[in-house]
Amino acid sequence: MPVLCCALGLAVQAPGFEPVAAKHGIVVSAEPQASDVGLEILEAGGNAVDAAVAVGFALAVTHPYAGNIGGGGFMLVRMATGEAGEAIVVDYREEAPAAASRIMYLDAKGDLAPEASVVGARAVGVPGTVAGLALVEEKYGKLGLARALAPAIRLAEQGFPVSYALSQSLQGGQALLSRFDGSRRIFLRNGKLYEPGEIFKQPELAHTLRLIAQGGPDAFYRGAVAKAIAATMEKYGGLITLGDLEQYQAKVRAPLEGRFRGFTVLTVPPPSSGGVALIEMLNVLEPLDLGSPNSYQSIHVMAETMRRAYADRAAYLGDADFVSVPVAGLTSPKYAAKLREEILNSKPEAPVVAGGPAAWSEGAQTTHFSVVDADGNAVANTYTLNGAYGSGVTVEGAGFLLNDEMDDFASKPGAPNMFGLVQGEANAIQPRKRPLSSMTPTIVLGNNRDSGFGIRDSGNQSPNPEPRIPNPGLRLVLGSPGGGTIINTVLQVVLNVLVFKMDVREAVTAPRFHHQWMPDELLVEDWGFSADTLERLKEAGYKVNARGGIGECQAIAIDPETRWRFGAADPRGDGKAVGY
Repeated sequence: MPVLCCALGLAVQAPGFEPVAAKHGIVVSAEPQASDVGLEILEAGGNAVDAAVAVGFALAVTHPYAGNIGGGGFMLVRMATGEAGEAIVVDYREEAPAAASRIMYLDAKGDLAPEASVVGARAVGVPGTVAGLALVEEKYGKLGLARALAPAIRLAEQGFPVSYALSQSLQGGQALLSRFDGSRRIFLRNGKLYEPGEIFKQPELAHTLRLIAQGGPDAFYRGAVAKAIAATMEKYGGLITLGDLEQYQAKVRAPLEGRFRGFTVLTVPPPSSGGVALIEMLNVLEPLDLGSPNSYQSIHVMAETMRRAYADRAAYLGDADFVSVPVAGLTSPKYAAKLREEILNSKPEAPVVAGGPAAWSEGAQTTHFSVVDADGNAVANTYTLNGAYGSGVTVEGAGFLLNDEMDDFASKPGAPNMFGLVQGEANAIQPRKRPLSSMTPTIVLGNNRDSGFGIRDSGNQSPNPEPRIPNPGLRLVLGSPGGGTIINTVLQVVLNVLVFKMDVREAVTAPRFHHQWMPDELLVEDWGFSADTLERLKEAGYKVNARGGIGECQAIAIDPETRWRFGAADPRGDGKAVGY
């Protein structure tokens, strides 16, 4: 990997298609000004958690399409302390209000009512972002919540230049945003759309963020902000009450842990389906020869693995606090061996049904950021409003958008949601339940004996398993938005680095494909795949459809020998990697 910094202590950004290199800390997010905020916090003496919390709040200002304080998500934190390090998942997923019911989005005929779960106040789940960011800052941060919020308050109060990407996004969202008074006034200026370069100020949001800085999460869940949310719900016919807000709590969970070719993979448990599906697929692929990137061989084996993992997702996954989820079975190497045998002895046109793992004992409009500090502490955070601009509803007087996360439940089990994902009874709506997610923030640890990490070579066979050793080194921090495509995006970037030996910029830039079981089609990006490969896939029985970008991965790789950090923002978006 080339080193692009010529002087330590200088903030750097990579030209062209090279990854950003940094000796100390690095931040990668989907929005340049938010990335700069993270770097500001690192250079001020904050750690990766301080920077991540600051980025999370900044994105609520500069990236309203998905950044939020009115949504929720998952944060994977790995602190490089002690002999083995310490890792946790903060689950701040939204949850159903107490008045929610499994039939709330069905009409008199029992069919899904158009838009009911995606537009307006009835589509909103109880937000979790503020609780989650405050929890992790208190547990691991050095600077405190007020300091982490300061850059976001500044951006909201003083304003920032509207980028071309934000201008186009607001234009695309006007049909939704124009339906609600606060959204129309703040984001559309009552019809006078923002042009690139104009300054976008959000004084109401600045006031809300200042209240949180002064009063902590209680200001949001019990104070003036909570009252504003409840009043907005009442105005637009929503279900969330002050009681729903008062009882909400972010939850600390143990990460899921898998092994792949000598590496340790840390990721998120239910109510995200992402971690279970990722480890299930890595287990299936672990001993297989994947050939070369984007060859027929690699696409076929990976697509068949994806089909089976997504079938299992639909059948078994939900909020494990409410339903029994067979995590151990789905992530068992024995179950993976069963699926692998099935893949090697079947054809693409053969139907796929969910397996029997018990025997083997999340909106396309999401955003992800990754942070690593000078001490090797790492954060992978994915959060969302679900659809672009969420429900379209802005909290009156508070200046922030609310999610439409209720659509991530199975409003009618067996019917697809807005991302085409079919879901089962395990994800049916219940009061206080958290909807299934595809978010997959992931951290990969080495074994302190791996060599050639991130350097291309021809060897991609599975090595002999190595025993786990103390405090394995940080190797990769990543995640992606993309709704149902998130899991497969993360899978492909992990394989690009660990198997195909790409550097991190190559890994996030490489063309991607996606199969989610139902609908039964293989989606491929409309560039980067040879005509011969696509024709062979069709001849094999795949229904191949081309589309635009799949996912938008923000990733950091760490060289095990030099300890330099290399960051890459996915060119499919407008993000930025920056470090020092």
